[in-house]
Amino acid sequence: MRIVLLFSVFLLFLNCEDKQSKTKKKLDTTVTKSVTKEAKKDTLKPKEEEFEKLDSKSAMYFFQDYDKKHKENKVRITTDFGTIDILLFNETKYHRANFIFLTKQKYFDDTQFYRVIDNFMVQAGNSDDRKTARKRTKIGRYLLPADTKRGFKHDRGVVSMPSSEIDNPHKLASPYEFFIVQQKGGAHFLDGDYSIFGKVIKGMDVVDKIAAVKTDEADWPLNNIYIRKAEIIE
Repeated sequence: MRIVLLFSVFLLFLNCEDKQSKTKKKLDTTVTKSVTKEAKKDTLKPKEEEFEKLDSKSAMYFFQDYDKKHKENKVRITTDFGTIDILLFNETKYHRANFIFLTKQKYFDDTQFYRVIDNFMVQAGNSDDRKTARKRTKIGRYLLPADTKRGFKHDRGVVSMPSSEIDNPHKLASPYEFFIVQQKGGAHFLDGDYSIFGKVIKGMDVVDKIAAVKTDEADWPLNNIYIRKAEIIE
């Protein structure tokens, strides 16, 4: 009887140990699966492309190559007044590639519409915030060549690139900034001087609201108007 009792206790111990082992194995497997899922998530995240700081010479080669690898051409700009969707023209490849590149670098986020003239245009991509200056320093100081012979006109809603403030007889384009023609009937006196590289396909009502705000003598809105986010939509 005593031997039978001891044998029963031994079997009960083995059974408990086996259950504990299975439970532990099950927990270990769950943890491993969880870690594996997290690792997969990390590998799916797109890595930010590395690039050397740009200058006017290297920028040409950089955007020539960038144009071949990045074919997106629609950008959504979220402002304090609503969203503006822009179609970028493939014909102006350096300017399109530049705008896509800056959007992916999140350069435009938290920049402002810093020059606004009602029934003419709204200009954006700059700011008096030091963060914007730091972003430019990181990306580089460069200009883009004018591209004005594609047949595009400064019609209402087109997106164009202003000339740099640098002494600039060839009207090289300032890559960090852009303006949208708001004038009814267009602003065709600008044709031939500035590079048109896109057009607004949705949100001209937002452009009109921005153009109507009160400004100071330098055409800077009395209340800052921010680009909260710029993102690729196609």
